[in-house]
Amino acid sequence: MSLRRGRKIPLRYNISLFLVLFITWLLMSGHLEALPVTFGAISCLFIVYMARRMDIIDGESHPIHLSLGLPIYWIWLSWEILKANVDVARRIMHPKMPIDPRLFKLAPQQSSDLARVIYANSITLTPGTITTDLTTEYIQVHALSMEGEKELKTGTMASKVSALEMSK
Repeated sequence: MSLRRGRKIPLRYNISLFLVLFITWLLMSGHLEALPVTFGAISCLFIVYMARRMDIIDGESHPIHLSLGLPIYWIWLSWEILKANVDVARRIMHPKMPIDPRLFKLAPQQSSDLARVIYANSITLTPGTITTDLTTEYIQVHALSMEGEKELKTGTMASKVSALEMSK
């Protein structure tokens, strides 16, 4: 028995889960005739019903609150990934540029587990840095250079993830 029984699940999570499932079904099936679409919709409704009965629909498993801010964050992160790629390539190709590996910890500013995971994954996606450990108290990071460490310690990426977390 779930410890979370009886909690109120907002209707928007059920609707959004249904829409994601149904759109995925439409894209994968390729059928637009009435009978298959009806059966697909009924199947998606049944899955939402079962997920609701199992008490597994919540804001972290289906984060629709991030939908508006996520594209802007992806654009910003893509730019950061591009800049880091150039930096790592220059360090590899130019023998005088320092490669100074370092391991350090950052205090996460995010309040939810989901936002901390987004932050840790963003660090790992950026070339030259990788998250090696993640807890509620700290994020341990390996950086290729002192500049990579300084960049993360400025808190720009952390504040962008925190802003994403607050975009409800």
